[in-house]
Amino acid sequence: MAAVCREVICLQLGQYANSVGTHWWNLQESQRCHHLDSELCSDVQFRAGVTLSGVETYTPRLIVLDIKGSVRSLQVEGDVDEEEATPAWNGKVTTHREEPADSGGGATIQGGAPEGGGGRGMGLAGGGAIQSNRQESYQPITRDGVWSDYLHTQLHPKSLCILNNGGGTGGLESFSQGQSLLKSSASLEELEERLHFFSEECDYLQGFHLLCDTHNGFSGAGAKMAELLHDEYPGRGILGFGTSPVPPEQRDLHTSMYQLMNCVMSLVALSSHSSIFCPLTLNSSLGRRPGPPVVFPHLVYDASWQYHSSAVLAVALDTLTAPYRLTSSTLSMSHLADTLSFSGRKVLTASCSLPFPIGSASLLPDALLPHLSSPPWRCVSACVDDAPVFCQSVVLRGIPRPRQISSLLPGRRPPSSLHVCGSGEEVLQCFTSAICPQTLSISHLLGAPCRLGPTFPQFFSHYITKDGWTAEEPLPEPTAVGGVPVMAALRSSSSLRLSLRALCDEVSKMDVRRWANFSTAGIEEAELEEAINDLRSLAECYRLDESGDSDDSD
Repeated sequence: MAAVCREVICLQLGQYANSVGTHWWNLQESQRCHHLDSELCSDVQFRAGVTLSGVETYTPRLIVLDIKGSVRSLQVEGDVDEEEATPAWNGKVTTHREEPADSGGGATIQGGAPEGGGGRGMGLAGGGAIQSNRQESYQPITRDGVWSDYLHTQLHPKSLCILNNGGGTGGLESFSQGQSLLKSSASLEELEERLHFFSEECDYLQGFHLLCDTHNGFSGAGAKMAELLHDEYPGRGILGFGTSPVPPEQRDLHTSMYQLMNCVMSLVALSSHSSIFCPLTLNSSLGRRPGPPVVFPHLVYDASWQYHSSAVLAVALDTLTAPYRLTSSTLSMSHLADTLSFSGRKVLTASCSLPFPIGSASLLPDALLPHLSSPPWRCVSACVDDAPVFCQSVVLRGIPRPRQISSLLPGRRPPSSLHVCGSGEEVLQCFTSAICPQTLSISHLLGAPCRLGPTFPQFFSHYITKDGWTAEEPLPEPTAVGGVPVMAALRSSSSLRLSLRALCDEVSKMDVRRWANFSTAGIEEAELEEAINDLRSLAECYRLDESGDSDDSD
């Protein structure tokens, strides 16, 4: 009997969240195009439709909120070529048209690693190209580009919602301003209508993905959206992901102060109304001084370029959410969230190994053996990696079944307990138990890699082969990487105690009265103080029973 498809609706709020989301949908589209969806059920996040003329469509269950200027590559007009049968919308609609296929061959996506780096660059060192799997024409990705420039997936007319806010995130800089956007009855009615359109056609709606920027005013809009979902869809899972880009080296005090306050307010609000909440950022700190960006051993990426940084986070997101999108999985979004948020620990950290280091002829036990003392992943939630964890969900993808267990000859002594496991799932479970003893670990092993697709940046080092394997020596010539093995973990980490407390201490030293816009739309000093106290209480949920991290340790 086939497993029941448990649908998920995704909401994306803000330019950076939409950059991450765009790469994420592109990755899922690539999985389908390469017929690698036998493990991951694409129907969980995509919906089938038929136009009035009988043309079949397959689009994401997605609602996008952004401001004017971020969707310049998508046409927004009052009529569409064709609507789906039995349309339920009488107002203005949005058209998304793809350029016709290039019959002369594949087009290129350019824009790779920073100059002088050891990466290949999207156009390759000598001006080479990656051909689009769908033979479409793409414009080069530039630094002033926006997420719609590299969107590879067709959207439903009801997906796109553009806010009239004056042209930039500078006009939507505070949490309170974002909240105000969704306080009007007209805005709420439109959002609720779109939500009902996608939810009412679901047979079994298991929950929502909520991606929102936490560094600008969309943090307030995201908090309001989480509250709406919590009230309107009780019992459904809400997985919140707060996205924040690596800031430019030169930032004024005004901007950094607003980003700090937005982060605190959104952490409290989103963790309160979501099943779980996970920051996604390549910064090493959530505070005003973000520190150096995360370094991956075999990525040569430009962390300050949102096209690059959002691609890294999208791979992590696609891998982390795999457990309840599996074709054969009985694990639901709510079950996963309940397991990981035990004892009120609703804020989680994400970690990712991109690509997971394994040679073209290596076996999984041999690849994991060097990492028993230190996992291969890097934290992408502005926390440290080596702190004890309370529970975790680990996903490893891209290891073919014949290479998942050891092939030791009879009579040979196994190098580790990993080498005596009878299945790949046992190997991964043994590994997670070894690195985190006495910790509840949920693990999933997928054979198919993360298929990257034509719009993904080629920022890999010269040690990565076209199939994503890690070579012992640099490759003689650069090659386009089509797919990679990935390891990612969603963790309830004790490191959050120090991170959240440091955030509280930093914002407590501020005089909110100096920042007029923050209180203009309703956030008063007392409300910020309450959020700080709530965040301190949340931080204490991550105290270890026999903790060595005393009050003086931060």
